[in-house]
Amino acid sequence: MMEPKALDPVWLGEYDLLLRPWEARDLDAVLRGISDPDFRRWNAVTVPAPDEYGAREFLERRAAGWRMGDQASFAITTEGDGFRAVVGHVGLAMIDQVLQSARVAYWVLPEHRGRGYASRALETVTRWAFRGELGLHRVELGHVLPNRASCRVAGHCAYAYEGTMRGAMPGVDGRMWDVHLHARLATDPAPDLTATAAR
Repeated sequence: MMEPKALDPVWLGEYDLLLRPWEARDLDAVLRGISDPDFRRWNAVTVPAPDEYGAREFLERRAAGWRMGDQASFAITTEGDGFRAVVGHVGLAMIDQVLQSARVAYWVLPEHRGRGYASRALETVTRWAFRGELGLHRVELGHVLPNRASCRVAGHCAYAYEGTMRGAMPGVDGRMWDVHLHARLATDPAPDLTATAAR
């Protein structure tokens, strides 16, 4: 079996966004993101603890992911704030260079939701995953069924709905929740998010 190779951290600029690797100075933004009740409702056990220790763990794991070649994670920043303030996260995980696939995830801080940042960040990372150093063929996106906002983001970015995975993720109520599986292939047509970027 081929071992993952380290990835060189990159900065991605597209639309009105700059996606950059997470840095130690982003601790407060990470803490706000991982402790947000709406975020935690959909990610019951798959995120660090909602405290400073958990935020540091988040940053350390993202940095390690680049070195190990199994994750590529970005802070989402916007042109409107001079690319200083973080508005959210987008990243690839479970990168498999043999199968040419990965799983994508994202979140946006509450005060920045509804502006299309998640869609534009997802599209930016998707295009990089297909065209850049990774050269992936397939990127998957999964979300628990009640998370309709994430389903809309998947649709905006042409991630085709492929089915429902039954009991695939632990929920906040202690039960196993069903998950919608979406995916996009390198050979699929890319969406036009120009109108979204202009909002």
